[in-house]
Amino acid sequence: MELDTRPPGGGEGCLVGVVRVPVKIVAVLVVLPVRLVWDLLVALARAARRHVLGPFHRHVLAPLGRALGLALTVALKLVFVWPWAALWRYVLAPAGRGIGWLAAAVHAYLLAPAGRILYTYVFRPLGAALAWAGRGGLRYLIVPLGKGLRWVAWALAMTLFVWPWVGLWRYVLTPAGQALARLARAAHRYLLTPLGHGLARLGSVLHRYLLRPLGLGLAWLARELYRWVLAPLGRVLVWAWHVAGRILRALWRGVTWTSRVLVGRPLSRVHRHVLAPAGRAVRSVWRTVRHTVREVRADVKRALFGNPAGEPTRSRARTLGSTTPVGDTPAPESPLRTRQG
Repeated sequence: MELDTRPPGGGEGCLVGVVRVPVKIVAVLVVLPVRLVWDLLVALARAARRHVLGPFHRHVLAPLGRALGLALTVALKLVFVWPWAALWRYVLAPAGRGIGWLAAAVHAYLLAPAGRILYTYVFRPLGAALAWAGRGGLRYLIVPLGKGLRWVAWALAMTLFVWPWVGLWRYVLTPAGQALARLARAAHRYLLTPLGHGLARLGSVLHRYLLRPLGLGLAWLARELYRWVLAPLGRVLVWAWHVAGRILRALWRGVTWTSRVLVGRPLSRVHRHVLAPAGRAVRSVWRTVRHTVREVRADVKRALFGNPAGEPTRSRARTLGSTTPVGDTPAPESPLRTRQG
């Protein structure tokens, strides 16, 4: 692996040289052993899978699995399928057919004739007798009994819920209402009508000599109060409101100008002249570290495994921030050097 022997500062800057050397040392001492061990483990795993596990699975495990599957299938059929199939085919199905034939014969030659005989000589005469007895009982017993119960219920309902209220309305409430009506007509004629006329005359007198003059005086007082007190006070308040608005606008403009001069401009200058250059420097350092790690990894791969087929051998020395080898087209200047220049 060839190292970069160019003098520091030859196109890269002091900061790049200070960062590049420690990063390469750490990459060679830490990253290289770990990656080497990892590549060896991966190669061993692939070789074991290709030359040991593959043939073992193909020639031992697969035939053994197929044999075990076949044996398990036969055992399951012997235990759970064939006995029950034989039981159904040679025992249950013939027994079911025999039982069905026997049931059909019993129904055709025993149950059906017995049912016809019972219906003809027992159930039909019994039903006719019960129907005749029911018609007679309904006509000569239940209907008269229902009529009697209906009359008793009607008399009881009238006695409890109708006749008392009819007597109360006819002999108590109606005479009392008529007497109250006569009393109300007499009170209206000889008491309420004269009292209403007197109150109407009193109201007209109060309205003419007290309420109307009092209302006119209050209206005049309200007009004078609005003219000489409320209107001037309103105009003064409106003027004070406009003056306060102008004062507040002036104060707001002063506060805005003060904050812009004392806070905004210093902060913008700090961001422009301090934070932005620091951020660009940190970004340049990070880019340098990343490219250096990539470079070291590529060099280690070439040193261990050689160049891949078809890739020409090029110089390992590369410029910072570019993958172009030394001697080819020069890499663009880094942003740090451009700003320093």
